[in-house]
Amino acid sequence: MTARGQDTAPGQDTARDRDTARDHDTARDHDTARDHDVVVYGASGFVGRLVAAHLAEHAPPGLRVALGGRSRDRLEQVRSTLPTPARAWPLVVADASDGAAMAGLAASTRVVATTVGPYVRHGLLLARACAEAGTHYADLTGEVLFVRRLIDEIDDVARSTGARLVTSCGFDSVPSDLGVLMLHERARADRAGGLCDTTLLVTRLRGGLSGGTIDSMRQQLASARSEAAARRIILDPYALSPDRALEPDRGRERDVTGVFRDQDTGQWTAPFVMAPFNTRIVRRSNALSDYAYGRGFRYRELMAFGTGVAAQARAAALAGGLGLAILGMASPITRPLLDRLLPSPGEGPGEEARRHGRFRVEVRTTTASGRRYLAVVAAQADPGYAATAVMLGESALCLAVDDGRLPGRAGVLTPATAMGEVLAGRLRARGFTLGVEELTSGPVASPGSADAPARATAQR
Repeated sequence: MTARGQDTAPGQDTARDRDTARDHDTARDHDTARDHDVVVYGASGFVGRLVAAHLAEHAPPGLRVALGGRSRDRLEQVRSTLPTPARAWPLVVADASDGAAMAGLAASTRVVATTVGPYVRHGLLLARACAEAGTHYADLTGEVLFVRRLIDEIDDVARSTGARLVTSCGFDSVPSDLGVLMLHERARADRAGGLCDTTLLVTRLRGGLSGGTIDSMRQQLASARSEAAARRIILDPYALSPDRALEPDRGRERDVTGVFRDQDTGQWTAPFVMAPFNTRIVRRSNALSDYAYGRGFRYRELMAFGTGVAAQARAAALAGGLGLAILGMASPITRPLLDRLLPSPGEGPGEEARRHGRFRVEVRTTTASGRRYLAVVAAQADPGYAATAVMLGESALCLAVDDGRLPGRAGVLTPATAMGEVLAGRLRARGFTLGVEELTSGPVASPGSADAPARATAQR
């Protein structure tokens, strides 16, 4: 199986929003040499069950979906809760630590969507097996060390077989990656020049980080504490770029660590916990596309709290709490206490809490010509669970159903470079807001800010 289609810039409009008829036609055009079109690996875990439920509702008729994991009993239990058509889905029992089992799983399907982390501990054998088998792959990793290993160890293999290994297909890092991609596409269409200073502001976030995300953070902190080489990679702003030595003005990018007032919006801001990973993914997208965003592209991510003294205090409290949490997870003395308080892998909120979750991120940029744009990515769903399950599920459908309409790339890819506007269209069809518009001159208050009316809003 090889990747098909013409090589394109990351945001080239390679497809329109999916419609049901085309989904059905493409779903029938599957690889009959393989048993399955999509395997959800980790389907008995919390997020894995949500992904399976999403596919049970939205996979086109004829798409051959299977549920994978290491326990048949748990997989059967998950399958029994799905709608009637999905209760006939086959089960693939395979342990992530068994190389032969991972090879068999990869060879049996066209696409694997895996929720089994921490990925640096549980994901390497499966990713390698997919690369060798020419099987497309999507995960939810937020681990710099894992993605770096994929790039170093199996990118060439995946390129040779045509496999797309797409990392970070959840809240890490789809909103970031697609938000910047939309800015690039709009600026390119307007002939406004390359992107320069670009800032993502998280303006609304209701819902928690998943237990798997927290466990991945624990593992990375442990590696950084014990290994100097791992620490250098984690702290490198260009850690995931193809050739870090060729990055433009290498060394000028820095992770935000303090509280300050954003000049563009007037809002008080604090560091965003996912920024040390998301920013690397976005910079990788730029580098993989031969710096289509621009050689002057600079990118950061922040949490926004509004204007005024109370907002400043909230930003300071968040920054202080984040710092204490990181220190706590890194310390062998306090880590056991935090482990009891924080969600564990496989755990998550109930349906009511997931339904009332939501997120909104706003990405602003100034181009080389001085024009300014705003992109918005938002959803009425818990970001770490419900929204993430939709993003991974639709990524799997992209790779399985829309294969011929995706950019003709293979290897270790990002959501923007592997799926781009095709994934954006799918998410819009599932109720997400993804849009971009040009801003008026002068500072613009954030839409949704409690302290100022919106002067610009994103259009779907």
